[in-house]
Amino acid sequence: MTKIQLDREERELLDSFEREEWIPAKNQTRESDRHRRYAKNTLIKDKRVNIRISSKDLEGLRTIAVEDGIPYQTLMASVLHKYVSGRLVEVPSRTSESR
Repeated sequence: MTKIQLDREERELLDSFEREEWIPAKNQTRESDRHRRYAKNTLIKDKRVNIRISSKDLEGLRTIAVEDGIPYQTLMASVLHKYVSGRLVEVPSRTSESR
């Protein structure tokens, strides 16, 4: 049997669950339906865009996508979604901090 490797966040969630710190939702069916709708609406891809990026950036995206085991277009859409939703923020580079 293969042992599953958990990252730090996954381990914390599992430990919390095993300590019985989780409280069931009052109406599990309604909550499940609500989260299914959220996921469906988040994953709907109803527009196509074309962008021009450098070969170096595209190679970098493809490399990361291979490492993550996902198509590079999916990675690009994910990065854009995270940025638009505020979960991905720009970090100033060291060179711009010293100006």
